[in-house]
Amino acid sequence: METNELHRGRLIDHVQLVVRDLEASRRFYAAVFDVLGVPMGGEDTGYFWADELFVSTAGSEAAHGELTGRHHLAFQAQDRAMVDRFHEVALAHGGKDNGAPGLRSYHPGYYAAFVLDPDGNNIEAVYHGEAKRSAASVKMEF
Repeated sequence: METNELHRGRLIDHVQLVVRDLEASRRFYAAVFDVLGVPMGGEDTGYFWADELFVSTAGSEAAHGELTGRHHLAFQAQDRAMVDRFHEVALAHGGKDNGAPGLRSYHPGYYAAFVLDPDGNNIEAVYHGEAKRSAASVKMEF
């Protein structure tokens, strides 16, 4: 499949992961987001969030008492070094290796690393190679 344009930030509004151990997840994601340059957005006793990702306990109102299943989330990295650092920090904060940093066959220049978070979600950091962005991010104010 040939792709001539990629758009980010217009399909997904947010993703919620419902986890068994909120503190373990908070430590894991705080470390990963620090490497990726994404600040934590907020937190309370039963949840935390950053940008489009919302993580809560099964006891949160939105979770209805159910854990989410195993998901795959891919975070954007600014370069290969950021992918490498993501992998290293994720492993040091409770993640399990699910694919060391390296080139993948998905398309030329696709450089990624994969880890399993404390709940077994497959978390990826990917650098697609040199690209020109129309904007660093979509900013919404309300």
